[in-house]
Amino acid sequence: MTAYVVVEIQVHDPELYEQYKPIAANSIELHGGRYLARGGETELLEGDVSPARIVILEFPDAAAARRWYHSAEYAEALKIRERASVGRLIVVEGLA
Repeated sequence: MTAYVVVEIQVHDPELYEQYKPIAANSIELHGGRYLARGGETELLEGDVSPARIVILEFPDAAAARRWYHSAEYAEALKIRERASVGRLIVVEGLA
């Protein structure tokens, strides 16, 4: 079942974050994932928290998403992202 990783990010070091992006993209592709949304314009329709940056990834299944997140390929990118930003990553299974 397809799974999605929903990422909410607040970048506090844009220059460093730019170094993260190609490494992360490569690791996502290596694990069968792809970007569905990557930091495009957002509009708050309900609630009181407007996220600064949203990324949505698609993987073949939740196990693939978890393998990507815990992979050696993503570990290098994650170290950079943690220095350049704060955020949350959530994996959610799609419909069958």
